[in-house]
Amino acid sequence: MKKIILQLFLGLLFLTAVAQEQTPNQILPYSYQYYQKFNNSVYDVDSKVHSSIRGFYSDDTTLVGRYNELMNMGVDSVGHRSWLRRKITQEHLLNFIGDDYNVYADFLPDMMIGRDVRDKKNTWLNTRGFQFGGNVGSKFSFYTSAYENQGVFANYYSNFVEQNQVVPGQAGGDKLNNKTKDYSYATALISYTPNKHLNLTLGRDKNFIGDGYRSVLLSDNTAPYSFFRVRATLGNVQYQTIYAYMLDPGADHLTEDRRLGDRGKWMAAHYIDWNVTKRFSAGFFQAVTWADAEPEGKRGFDFNYAHPFVFLRSVESANTTSPDKMRLGFNLKYEVFDHTIVYGQFMFDEFTAKEFFKGTGYWANKNAIQIGVRGSDLIKVKGLNYLAEFNTARPYTYAHFDRVSNYASMNQPLANQLGANYREFVGLLNYTYKRFDFSGELMYAKKGLDSEGQNYGGDIFKSYNVRVSDYGNEIGQGLATDLYYGEAKVAYVLNPKYNLRIELGGIFRKESNAVSSTNTGLFTIGLRSTFRQLYTDF
Repeated sequence: MKKIILQLFLGLLFLTAVAQEQTPNQILPYSYQYYQKFNNSVYDVDSKVHSSIRGFYSDDTTLVGRYNELMNMGVDSVGHRSWLRRKITQEHLLNFIGDDYNVYADFLPDMMIGRDVRDKKNTWLNTRGFQFGGNVGSKFSFYTSAYENQGVFANYYSNFVEQNQVVPGQAGGDKLNNKTKDYSYATALISYTPNKHLNLTLGRDKNFIGDGYRSVLLSDNTAPYSFFRVRATLGNVQYQTIYAYMLDPGADHLTEDRRLGDRGKWMAAHYIDWNVTKRFSAGFFQAVTWADAEPEGKRGFDFNYAHPFVFLRSVESANTTSPDKMRLGFNLKYEVFDHTIVYGQFMFDEFTAKEFFKGTGYWANKNAIQIGVRGSDLIKVKGLNYLAEFNTARPYTYAHFDRVSNYASMNQPLANQLGANYREFVGLLNYTYKRFDFSGELMYAKKGLDSEGQNYGGDIFKSYNVRVSDYGNEIGQGLATDLYYGEAKVAYVLNPKYNLRIELGGIFRKESNAVSSTNTGLFTIGLRSTFRQLYTDF
């Protein structure tokens, strides 16, 4: 708990605010389920929101009405409500409001019990957390949260934790090999908006770029990391630059002195999004990663990448002494009908034109693609949102000859959690009626796993220098594995201020190949809170 308190103290020096009563320039925390409730406002021909840059700002005129509606869903003004009832159903635990400030604090329970009927195993989660945030004036906002967790998970989830030494999307730790996983998790943000055109954010959290459920450019799949972010808006164009520092616990240490900690990496990611017309948007993405320390010595932040408007490819090409890794990408969106869009992403990792057009499966033609459709009010049912999405990545995409400069953080990919060498289909339905939330997901993935001692390109933490072949590489090569996943949830929101809810859920998962087959049938019930996006569909 001392570690959590220390992280909280440091967090107060960092960034942004969460979804609360509407105050200026707060960033709405991203979770897929929560953001579905904004679909009608975001994916509208008259909307000026840059939908692929998340999270959204609460002071965007397109979102204010819906934002306040959600935060006051079911809230009444009856004066005789007891203090306890008001705190459980409609208010923050603590809330201090003045002429130019609004500060709040909440206790965040996240407790769940379950039963895996396939493995005949009981599961449970016991999380105690809190959040503290608010705004001072119209330009400054802050937010920090911390959680202390213990849990016993389904076998597939526990196996992932033990193999990768990280709880997906949350944290690593030294108590993850026990049956009961014990770990802490913290985020912190500070946001400063000097004018309507510029926002500066410093923090430890996640970022997401795209209009889909997944992202092949930058997703919120990993544990939180430290970053400084700049967003500049001018007319129909928004520019975002992220400078981030991440850890790679799985990388070999350069010295025998482990007290120096895990090796780190830097990332500079630039994204420009242009709402070309009322229906069409286009975005261009660049990201470069490099090791903080190399065998020759500590390198630190490379100020060659500090300029937010530079075309990084030319800089990286000129910087021939460093093993940096560049990736380029595009994000496109078109509204085909009212509140219905088609969207897509394309990411270049490496590209050799003469080999690409030969169609020989050259290993260095590495790329990832996303195509999807999403919309709201399906079959004219208000609040019924849907998404259908396809994602794929060629073998060796996102990998590098040095794992420290690959596209990952805390032993998890920064893009799709399947890494590379996969094809994935995802379908989602979400429905909100008053304080009831319903959601369902179906996912199928075909991926190629490695045989012992072989690298078929799915594990992005392996050096591509040990690839199986230069030519003839195809998606799904290696140990062909089928992954089926289905999930359904129903929740009743007790308090919209911090998303306190009673939740029932069920997960079916099957993973099979020629070597093994695993099945999960998990049913859960819990008292949950916060707006975090935590993935279990892998």
